[in-house]
Amino acid sequence: MTMTREQALCRLTTLCAKAEYCRHDIWQKMLRWQIDPEPDQDLSMKQAILNELVRERYIDERRFAHAFVRDKFRYNRWGRVRILQELHKREIADEVANEALDEELAEDDVTDTLRQLIDTKRRSVKGRNDYEINGKLIRFALSRGFDMETIRRVLNNTEEDD
Repeated sequence: MTMTREQALCRLTTLCAKAEYCRHDIWQKMLRWQIDPEPDQDLSMKQAILNELVRERYIDERRFAHAFVRDKFRYNRWGRVRILQELHKREIADEVANEALDEELAEDDVTDTLRQLIDTKRRSVKGRNDYEINGKLIRFALSRGFDMETIRRVLNNTEEDD
C-alpha cells in the first residue's frame, strides 16, 4: 500500500496525538507502510515527514523517554536495566534515557516493587533448599530487568524478616 506524503503525515499526526512515539517507532511504521521516496527530492519523504513531526512537537524524545519509563515501571513492573535496554533498542540517546530513569524512578519505589514481585513469586517457586529457591528468584528478578545489587538487598531484607 503506497500513500502520499499528505496521507502519511495526516495518519502519523493522528497517531502521535493519541500516544507518545519516538523517531524509531515512527520510522518503522513508515517502512511497514512502504512510503516511497519522491524521486526529485534531496531528502527522502520519510525523513521529511519525520522532521516535520519533530518540528511540530508531535515527536519529542525526552517526553517519550519519560512516559516510557513511567509506564513500563508502573504497569509492566520492569527494572532499570530492562527499561534502559528497550530505550536503546528505540535509539534513544544515553543522556536522555538516563535522565528519564533518574527523574522517574525513585530508589525506594524500585525496591518496593521488587520486594512485591519477589514475595509473590516466592509463593509459587519450588526448591529443595533456600539456596535453590533464591537462585530461581534471582533469575526471575534479573529477567524483569532489576540489577543484582537491588536484588541482593531485597532478598537479604526478606530473609531477615522471615
